[in-house]
Amino acid sequence: MNFAAFASAVDQSIRIPKATLTEANLPDQSRKVVFIVTGGYSGVGYELSKILFRKNGTVYIAGRDPEKGAKAVLALRADCPSSVGRLEFLPLDLADLSSIKVSADLFKSKEDRLHVLTNNAGVMRPPVGSKTKQGHELQMGTNCIGPLMFTMQLLPLLQATAAVEPEGTVRVTWASSVFTDLTAPKFGVELGSDGSPKVHDKRTVDYGQSKAGNALISSEFARRYKTDGIVSVAWNPGNLRTNLLRHFHPVERFITWILAHDVIHGAHTELYAGWSSDITPEHTGSYIKPWGRLSRPRSDIETAYVGGLEGGGSVAEAFWSWCETQAKAHL
Repeated sequence: MNFAAFASAVDQSIRIPKATLTEANLPDQSRKVVFIVTGGYSGVGYELSKILFRKNGTVYIAGRDPEKGAKAVLALRADCPSSVGRLEFLPLDLADLSSIKVSADLFKSKEDRLHVLTNNAGVMRPPVGSKTKQGHELQMGTNCIGPLMFTMQLLPLLQATAAVEPEGTVRVTWASSVFTDLTAPKFGVELGSDGSPKVHDKRTVDYGQSKAGNALISSEFARRYKTDGIVSVAWNPGNLRTNLLRHFHPVERFITWILAHDVIHGAHTELYAGWSSDITPEHTGSYIKPWGRLSRPRSDIETAYVGGLEGGGSVAEAFWSWCETQAKAHL
């Protein structure tokens, strides 16, 4: 890690300017058709769902645990009794590729528009050797392959919505992290000779790689679908007190908890990425840092958006193609 990457990480972690878009000044969302927040029943996703529902939005909370989803829906309705919005739970297990098309099809059977898809759900530093149902390293599968597969299944709805809605308002946003700067390998994702990402068996490196992978996916999505009017951005929500810390060593978790920020701030970062008027079609492919500031990723990761492979080609495109290949057998 070079000095510039360290300085960027510090800028994203301490003395962060106040959010410019919060629940206090978000416009009414009752005209919007629908939003999806993956992992919306806990942590940052729950706080974002609350903001949107309180502003009369229609929110689908997507996650793998129906019981947690049902409890979140009841709690949000109790917290926002005057809302005229709508809440739905959508079953979605990003660690099981065979289930993702079923989830997307269920959503498409209920809705014919989609304004903002917030790919918030993910896992952080599980025990070394943890795998998805299909045998991928758990962080790579849950944080990258699953969200891309889910997004692509919903692409026709995003395209149809973008065709009739104000410019720049239909968006897909992707969860990155400060670990993109701190621990991701060169170019964000280290691809082997067979085109697959290397499994480092180091929890922080594999986590950083998966979060950098989302930045690469966001950039590649922006390149492919900018002409369709869909805006794609990646974001670091900030260092937050959430249940993502559950796999940390107890001492490390205690120290991190003290230094981290309240989860609502991360929701403001996600809110900025998905709803701020600062973000226009020209900003598609951008990186958002806490608590809602247009930024850029680590320089070598930015290089990976357009290049980085020996003999030419971009790491981002190669990584996207690998993720798509993993999903194809389950479509």
